[in-house]
Amino acid sequence: MRVTLGYLGKSRLVHEASGQLVNLVPNLVRDPVAFDAQLSAPLRFREAISTLHDVVTSDLRFHRRDRTAYLEWKKQDLARQRTLRRGELKKAQDEILARRRDVPRDLAQSYSRELSRYWKARQKYATYLRQNDPAVWRLLMPCDPIVTVSSDVVFFECFSADESSYGCLSVDRDGGFGPSSSTLFGTTNVDFSWELFHHFQDLRSYRNTRLRIDPSGFEVKTDESADYREEKIDLPDGWLRGFTRLQAAMGFPGRSVTLSREAVYSILAWLKRHKAKTSPRALRFELLPGKAPRIVLEPWEQEIVDRGSIYDGPPVAPIRIWGRQRLLTLARLLPLAERFDVHLLGTGLPSFWIARMGEMRFTLGLSGWTTNDWTRGSALDLLAPPVSVSKDLIEQMACLIRARQRLSTDEIRREITVDPAQCAAALNHLALVGQVIHDLPGRVFRWRQIMPMILGEEQVGPENEELVASREIMRQRGVRIESFQEPLPGCRLYLASAGSYSVEMLLDADGRIKRGRCGCSHHHRGGLRMGPCRHLQAVRWQVLKGEPARETGGWSRWFEPLGAWTTGW
Repeated sequence: MRVTLGYLGKSRLVHEASGQLVNLVPNLVRDPVAFDAQLSAPLRFREAISTLHDVVTSDLRFHRRDRTAYLEWKKQDLARQRTLRRGELKKAQDEILARRRDVPRDLAQSYSRELSRYWKARQKYATYLRQNDPAVWRLLMPCDPIVTVSSDVVFFECFSADESSYGCLSVDRDGGFGPSSSTLFGTTNVDFSWELFHHFQDLRSYRNTRLRIDPSGFEVKTDESADYREEKIDLPDGWLRGFTRLQAAMGFPGRSVTLSREAVYSILAWLKRHKAKTSPRALRFELLPGKAPRIVLEPWEQEIVDRGSIYDGPPVAPIRIWGRQRLLTLARLLPLAERFDVHLLGTGLPSFWIARMGEMRFTLGLSGWTTNDWTRGSALDLLAPPVSVSKDLIEQMACLIRARQRLSTDEIRREITVDPAQCAAALNHLALVGQVIHDLPGRVFRWRQIMPMILGEEQVGPENEELVASREIMRQRGVRIESFQEPLPGCRLYLASAGSYSVEMLLDADGRIKRGRCGCSHHHRGGLRMGPCRHLQAVRWQVLKGEPARETGGWSRWFEPLGAWTTGW
C-alpha cells in the first residue's frame, strides 16, 4: 500500500531554560492531533519508549552469514584507510597553513544548501534500498509509530521489522502528564528517527520534561517551508494486516496469569546466559488452580516457580510458546515494572505480556513463533465460531465508539441491545478495517483509525479461502456426524466426514477446536497453527448448529468468556 507521510522538521529533544522538551513532529497528511503536557516520570518514560524502539527494530529471523567477502574487504579497507588518513592529514595541514582568513559570509546559506543536498541524497538512497534490498531498507527506515491521543490515555503502537512482535506503550493522562495546554484527540504518525532515539537517552528525572505533539505544522504553508519533507513509502503487505488481525488475537478468550518481576527476570537471565542447541526450544506454562505458576524452559527442563503469585483460573493443559528470545526486549523495563500480566491463547498461538509500571503499561504481543507473523502464518479468527453481522449494526457501533472514545463490551451492550456473539463479531470487523483497537490492559475498546480511510479488501486481504470453502461444504450438505464421545469433562470428540475426507475433532466447552485430524493438504502442512482446514470448520459448524445445550444462545456461549475476560483481572 502506498502511504504518504508529510513532516515539518524533525522530532527532537530541545533543552530550554525551564527544562527539556520532547518535540514530536506529527504527520501533516492526516487530521490534526496535538498534545502538550509535562511528563510526571521522565526516566520511566525514557525506558518505556526506548523499549518500544527495540520492538520496532527487532528482527530475529535467521540470516546465514558468508564472511569470506567481508574478511577480504576488511583487509583491503584497512590498507585503504591508512593511506587515506595519511593523505588527508597532510592535505588538512597544508590547507590550514595556506588559508588564514575570516569565515565566509555565505556560511549559513552554504550550510543550508549542503543540508538540502544531503536530504535529497538520503531520500535517493532510501528509494534505491526499498527497490533493491527491502530487508535492509526496513531496518534503516522502520515504520514510524502510531500515536493516539485519547481522553484518558496517550498510547504509542509499533510493529517489529520481522512483523512478529507488536508493542504498545500506554500512558495515563492523569498520572503520567500534567495539564495539557493544547489537545486535539485523534491518531497520527510521528517522526521517530534513530537520532531521536539517542536523544531520549538524555532524559533525566531531575529535569522538567514536556512531551509535545507539535500542532504548529498544521497552521503554516508547509509546501513553502524549507523544513517540510514528504515521504512516499510502500508499506509491506503484512504491516497493515498485522495491525488489524492482531485484534482477533487480543480479543480471544484465553488464560491469564500474573508473574512477578523476579520470575520474569529469571526467565530473561537464563535465556541471556544459555543457548539451546537442540529442540524443543519452547517456554512451557504449567498452571494448576490454587498453585504457584510454573514455567519450564526447554530443552534444559529448567523450572521457574513464581512464589509471589497464585494461578486462580480453571485447570488447563500445559501451554507451550515459541520465539522466546523476543522477550529480551522487556529487559529495560524490569527495574520499573511492578508485575507482568501474561495472556495465553494456547500452544503455538500468540501470547501477550503486559508490564505494569504505575501510570504506564507496556504490551508486548508475540506471534506463535518468530517466523510465524500475524498475517501469513496463522488464521486465528477461524478458530472462533463464524458469525455474520449486518452493516447497520457495524455502523451503529462505530458511531457509538467514535462518540465515546472508549467502551467495554458490557457498556456497548447496554447502549445497543445486541447478542454477545453479534457484538464480538461487529467489534472484530471494525478492528479488521482499522477503526477500533482492543486495549488489552484497560479491558476496553478504543476508537483508533490506523489510516485516514476505512481499509478495504485491497489493504487487509481477502477473506480466508478455507472459511469460504467451508461454507460451500455446508451449502452442499456435505457433512455427516458419525459418532461422538466425552473423553474429558467439558470436551467432546467427534468422528465425522466432510466432503471426501474423514475428520476427527476435539471441541472444548467453549466450542473451540482443541485438537483435530484431517487428511487434506492444508491440515497436513500446518495443523491448527495456520487455522483449521475447511473440513474441520464445516464439521464444527454443523456440530454447534445442532447442539441442544446451546439453543438459548447459539454462538453466544463461545463469547461468554470474552465478556468475563474484558471486565477485569
